[in-house]
Amino acid sequence: MEKAVAACSEELLTAQPGGGRGPEQLGDALPRDLALAGRGVRQRTLYQHTVRSHGPTLAYIEQVTAQGAQVRTLNEVFDRVIICDRSTAFIPAGADRQAAAMLIELPPLVEYLLKIFELMWERAEPVTYQQGHHRPRLLTARTRQNVLRLMVNGYTDEAIASRLGMSTRTVSSHIQKASELLGSRSRGHLGYIIARQGVLDEPLDEL
Repeated sequence: MEKAVAACSEELLTAQPGGGRGPEQLGDALPRDLALAGRGVRQRTLYQHTVRSHGPTLAYIEQVTAQGAQVRTLNEVFDRVIICDRSTAFIPAGADRQAAAMLIELPPLVEYLLKIFELMWERAEPVTYQQGHHRPRLLTARTRQNVLRLMVNGYTDEAIASRLGMSTRTVSSHIQKASELLGSRSRGHLGYIIARQGVLDEPLDEL
C-alpha cells in the first residue's frame, strides 16, 4: 500500500477515522505527502473533528496544507479508505483496522468508494486557521451535540468514544457539561430534558 500511495501521480484521497494520529504514523506520512505535493499530486484528507485539538496531527496538517493539500473534518468518518488516482483503493482487511489493507482495483467498487468519499467531503468542515489563532476552530458545540445524540440513542460512553474518535473521559466531560448547562440530576434525567426541550434541534452555537 505504501508503495502505491507514494506512486500516485494525480490525486490522493484519504479518510482517516479514529481521532489524532500517532507520532510514528505522522512521521512516516509527512515526508511522503510533502513529496507528493512537490510533484503536483492533489491531496484531500478527511479526519474526525477531534483532531482539531490534537497537537501532533495539527502540526502535520499545517505543513501539508501549506503545500496545497486540503483537509476537512467530520464528527464521524465511515471507515479508513485510501484512493489513488481514482483507479486503486485500499480498505481495512480483518478485525484490526490498521494492521492490513485490501487492494481494490475493480472499477465499479472504486467508483462506489469515490462517491462515498465525495459525500463525506461535501458535509465536512475545512480545517482553516484564523488570523491570530494557532489552531483551527474546535467545533466543540457540534461535537457535544453528537455525543448527546448518540447517548440518547442508547450508546455507552465506550461506544460513543469509538465512533467519534475520542477518549471515554472526553465523552464523560461533554455529558457532564451538558448536564450542568441543562440542570439535569442524572444521565436518565438528561436524556429526558434533551427529548422534551428539543435540545438536539437547537442551533449548534447555542448548545
